[in-house]
Amino acid sequence: MLFKPTFWLKNVLSIDEEFLKNNNVGALVLDMDNTLSMHGDPAAEDGIPEWLDEMRALGIKMRVVSNNTKKRVAPLAAKLGLDYTANGAKPFTFGVNRAVKSMGVRKSETLVVGDQIFTDIMAGNLAGIRTVLVEPFRMENNWFFHFKRKLESLVFHRNYDDLEMK
Repeated sequence: MLFKPTFWLKNVLSIDEEFLKNNNVGALVLDMDNTLSMHGDPAAEDGIPEWLDEMRALGIKMRVVSNNTKKRVAPLAAKLGLDYTANGAKPFTFGVNRAVKSMGVRKSETLVVGDQIFTDIMAGNLAGIRTVLVEPFRMENNWFFHFKRKLESLVFHRNYDDLEMK
């Protein structure tokens, strides 16, 4: 179960008020690259600022935990008004546990949200926190991205017929 997400959604925008209430969620630990923005892009994907405002209006606490550097994470996190942990060391649990502690929430009311099984999902599962695997807004067109997705498919078959499309 280490590699299996609790939930699998089209993208982070699929997390809405109904989903949060049905699953007793009060906090989100969010990955950045391919979850809130495309890898290396200095801007958030369309709809992300509005979605974050909706989450804030619902009282959802949020923090970014990224394996990327402060140089990459800090500017976008600041634009989005989010606290962050850079160099999060996922799949180790240090960054995720630090985020939960800094938000002052219980693990039982938190979700770790990200696009990668071997980092985001493993970190959440190892920390004892429910996880949400999301698909990137767009597929990256480089060999490393395709290699990672191929490896992930060995441990979690992404059957797109099962994907909750909102």
